[in-house]
Amino acid sequence: MKRVLAALLLFAGPVNAQVSSTAAPVANSSGSVTNQAVQVTPSATFNSVINGVSCQGATLTINPFLSSTTGWSDPYERFYNEPVYDTLDITGAFDPEGNPVPDGRPDNPGSVLFHKPVRTGQKTNFSVNGGITAQISIPLDRSHIRTCRRAAEKQVQLMEASLADKRLNYEIARLRNCADLMKEGVMFHPKSPYSKICADVVLVNPPGVLPPHTHSIPTSSKTAETSDAAKPTQRQPSSPASP
Repeated sequence: MKRVLAALLLFAGPVNAQVSSTAAPVANSSGSVTNQAVQVTPSATFNSVINGVSCQGATLTINPFLSSTTGWSDPYERFYNEPVYDTLDITGAFDPEGNPVPDGRPDNPGSVLFHKPVRTGQKTNFSVNGGITAQISIPLDRSHIRTCRRAAEKQVQLMEASLADKRLNYEIARLRNCADLMKEGVMFHPKSPYSKICADVVLVNPPGVLPPHTHSIPTSSKTAETSDAAKPTQRQPSSPASP
């Protein structure tokens, strides 16, 4: 048995397989990712009133925004030269008859036939993004809000009363000073810009005081004759004696 196997190995000839495998994969990957986020921060808005009373109310906040992004590649290349290799495979093996046949490997490995320009796809990216964010804040404790609003209304009333009191004091002081100046005969010129200060002040007599005035005394005819007769009688003592 061993002799038979040895004989078969001696007479067995080499087998040449014609295999042609050419692989020139080219993979280009280019990507850009831009993450943009707009953050809305919740906040409480207080409507402040004087004297430490601050009431929180429902608020609506609208925020427009505008953003832009720019991207580019450095160094910038529009094209690159890709080498094209010689993949010709004619010889390298022999068939059983002794003729040259391809052996599956290029006859001139590494030989560059020419360079092929390939577009890179690089470009400058520019984008503008805009939008609007809205936020609504509503307080949940309505009873506290109502109490705070009543306190705010009372504070406003106190402020208005204080303003009215100061206004009254100002008007009384203006009236008194204008009256004293008018009694002294002092007043602003009508063309003066300050003549309006005392323009509505009127000086009158106080109650129970009569203003300066005159009266005409009526006379009758009998009283006139008596007065005419008394005139020569009064002149006789002063007349000289007759001779």
